[in-house]
Amino acid sequence: MDAIHHGRHGQLGPSAEGWQLQRALLDHLESVWQEADHGIWEVRGGRQRFTNSKVMAWVAFDRAVKTVERFKMEGPIERWRKLRRAIHDDVCRSGFDPSLGTFVQSYGAKHLDASALLIALVGFLPPEDPRVKSTVDAIKRDLVIDGLVRRYDSEAGIDGLPPGEGVFLPCTFWLADNLILLGQHEEARALFERLLSLRNDVGLLAEEYDLKAKRLVGNFPQALSHVALINTAHHLSEQNRHKRHESGQPTAHDVAA
Repeated sequence: MDAIHHGRHGQLGPSAEGWQLQRALLDHLESVWQEADHGIWEVRGGRQRFTNSKVMAWVAFDRAVKTVERFKMEGPIERWRKLRRAIHDDVCRSGFDPSLGTFVQSYGAKHLDASALLIALVGFLPPEDPRVKSTVDAIKRDLVIDGLVRRYDSEAGIDGLPPGEGVFLPCTFWLADNLILLGQHEEARALFERLLSLRNDVGLLAEEYDLKAKRLVGNFPQALSHVALINTAHHLSEQNRHKRHESGQPTAHDVAA
């Protein structure tokens, strides 16, 4: 739903068949969003009500509402607005642990998960929300090794696999994106350049990096890593463009215009 919404913004053109498919997917999601699942990481430790899954269910209905509002497609917008609010309230009530001050991996859990870095990136909450800021701080404190981000604590046995894995490169890009949103631009740029240094001789990335062996591991090449790289590069470029614009210097956009 999010990808198609971006496609519409990019003027890819309307598709009646595509909207029919989206409506069918939304109808299904409406009936199953409260169920447990295996989450973004497809864990083998049993189905849970993963916070990220609920956030992405919110994204689906949020983009559906915006599609009706902005592109005049037909749909039950009031019902979708109510669902969007219900899911948002559910996540804020059950996906956030007040005692920890952070969003957690799944409802009732005490574990962090780097997928919480997507909360601000998808617009679920603004980056300056105290719950977002405290979650970013906790991930930096507990899931970062040598400057790079783990998906979650694999030692906790939550995924049904032997403990230990490499740091997950897309999550590290997500951290850089959050730092940009929080105005910590120099730290974000340093992290981005660190990630660029991990590419192989033809500029490709895997999904993970083994800090001990100092090599890329996991699926290779990993599209998610490269999409995340492009997003972070774009965010840094936008931040630099706005900075130069405020200083009165010409930007690439100004020159092109």
